[in-house]
Amino acid sequence: MSAFKDQLLAGKTAFIAGGTSGINLGIARRFAELGARVAVAGRNPEKAANAAALIGGGALGFSCDVRDYAATRAALESTVKQFGPLDIVISGAAGNFVAPVVGLSANGFRTVVDIDLNGTFNVFRGSHELLRTPGASLIAISAGQAVRPMMRQAHVCAAKAGVNQLIRVLAMEWGPSGVRVNGISPGPIAGTEGMARLAPTPEAEAAITGRIALRRYGAIAEIAESAVFLCSDSAAYITGTILDCDGGSQLGDAR
Repeated sequence: MSAFKDQLLAGKTAFIAGGTSGINLGIARRFAELGARVAVAGRNPEKAANAAALIGGGALGFSCDVRDYAATRAALESTVKQFGPLDIVISGAAGNFVAPVVGLSANGFRTVVDIDLNGTFNVFRGSHELLRTPGASLIAISAGQAVRPMMRQAHVCAAKAGVNQLIRVLAMEWGPSGVRVNGISPGPIAGTEGMARLAPTPEAEAAITGRIALRRYGAIAEIAESAVFLCSDSAAYITGTILDCDGGSQLGDAR
């Protein structure tokens, strides 16, 4: 059972980039359950419409690519026009695949950096003038690769390390206006496309969970609750922080 009461986010406007699937859709659904007005954005128009319908409560679904600043800004502006100033902005769009550096094309590397790092910049920079100040809360979805090198993940390691530093700089620059900027670094999460790619077989999954302190994958709902916490008044003095919700994954091999 959630520790957060019903309607905790009532009256708040939330925009979730990448919110049409996986972790980010889980966050969007939880925000709506707690009373927020929710808009989600993703590249696929059909998925955006389906996600909005699934979330319910008049949720908005936008088709835009976070690599396109103008399109991202337009989605943010449309959200504000219909729902009012942004209280919560989540940047969660991400790309990933498994490849050693010698098997990684320049285009493949650039694509992941564009989606994860440049996309986070576009979402956050595009939202700045549309935020409710003071009081807005921004969250970027990071990853353990930002601080822990992982073979065949050079593109993600580089992109997410940049995301973590962007979070910290924005927390410093935007803090004086009452805007908080944080990150969530999930561990292996069940039911996500990322884990389907990184651990496509039961053997691969067992090898991963066998090294995690809590010996299991996390759940999308657990990341959603972390996001709720960071957006709540309980986290009012927290900014520039990357919250690890990873079962101890970043502690190292716990066999």
